[in-house]
Amino acid sequence: MSSMNRSAAVAEVEDILGVVSSTRERPPRPSPLSTSLTFAWRGLLKIKHVPEQLLDVTVFPVMMLLMFTFLFGGAVAGSTDTYLQGLLPGILVMQVTWISMYTGHTLNRDITKGVHDRFRSLPIWRPATLVGPLLADGARYAMASIIILGLGFVLGFRPQGGVQGVLAGVGLMLVFSFSLSWAWTLAGVTMRSPEAVFGLGNLVMFPLTFVSNVFVPVESLPGWLQAFVNVNPISILVSGVRGLMHGDVVTGDIVLVLLISTALVAVFGPLTMYAYHRKA
Repeated sequence: MSSMNRSAAVAEVEDILGVVSSTRERPPRPSPLSTSLTFAWRGLLKIKHVPEQLLDVTVFPVMMLLMFTFLFGGAVAGSTDTYLQGLLPGILVMQVTWISMYTGHTLNRDITKGVHDRFRSLPIWRPATLVGPLLADGARYAMASIIILGLGFVLGFRPQGGVQGVLAGVGLMLVFSFSLSWAWTLAGVTMRSPEAVFGLGNLVMFPLTFVSNVFVPVESLPGWLQAFVNVNPISILVSGVRGLMHGDVVTGDIVLVLLISTALVAVFGPLTMYAYHRKA
């Protein structure tokens, strides 16, 4: 090795040692809030770069609302306009709660690709890698709500509760959907593949949303089926959202939705954190 190369190597080693032994103050560790918001922004950027992810919150809600309104409106309520007044809050709840399972699907895909192994090596608040995507999914829920409500107003949806009632109904639904997302997050952490998470989500959400009061009045169902529908969390949420939007609020429904939401977070939140830390 020439003297010039040796000098360059020595200088490089000295620079590295100088960085390692530096006495300069390290930058402050990011707070849990800032870290969670950073991961939420990451989730939104993924939507920006892969806009096809928005098909389930744009095209699908429009298709569902149009299809059920004009297929079943005359048979169930006598007219599409009358049917739409009760159907739209139900479709809104159905769509937003259904897409909440994509939280676990996306998380599992990141875990199986090794992305979260790199996150664990960072000096950050560990739960932020889970909380951030949950916050980002709130934007997807809001987008689906805006699209469904916008189309509903065009078709003739007229909520008697006014703007405040609509906002309160959407807010109640978002609280429940965020809480439900913790269940899918646990599935995303524990299951072996994104396809398995998606399959489990469909297996759970299909009976919860279709065997409910979304499409038909509970009174029109057989007695044995009414017993299930009346305790179905989706049915309780639909009743609460309908009541808020149409100005005939049933306080009991709202209280039950909030209690169920609290229970979902209380049960699945700690279980998710435990399962996530075990993978470290």
